[in-house]
Amino acid sequence: MALAKSIFVDKCEVVSLGVTTYTTTKWKILQVRTVTSIEEDGVELNKSYHRSVIEPGQIALGSTALTVTDVSAEDATVQAVFNAVMTTDVKEAFRLNLVGIRSTSN
Repeated sequence: MALAKSIFVDKCEVVSLGVTTYTTTKWKILQVRTVTSIEEDGVELNKSYHRSVIEPGQIALGSTALTVTDVSAEDATVQAVFNAVMTTDVKEAFRLNLVGIRSTSN
C-alpha cells in the first residue's frame, strides 16, 4: 500500500485583455492551473485544483516604472510561456493601463 502525491501544472492559459482608454495594444495575463493528485497503488484517490494568475508586472505606489514579475520559481513550461508572451509591447501596454487607472482614481 503505497501512497503517492504529485503536484503538476496541467494548464497554462494566455488571456488577452482588451484595449483600454490608456493603450491601444492588448495586454495579457497567464492563468495557471495546478493539480494535486493523491494515488494509492496507482489508483487516484483524490484530485484538487489550484488556479493562479500571473500578470506582466507591478508598479510601486508613487512610481510609473514596471517591475517585471519574477517567474523563476514557476514550472519550466510556465516560465517559457511567460517569456514568449510577455513581450516589450505587452509589458508596456500593461504599464500604461495601470498608470492610467491610477491617475484617474486620484
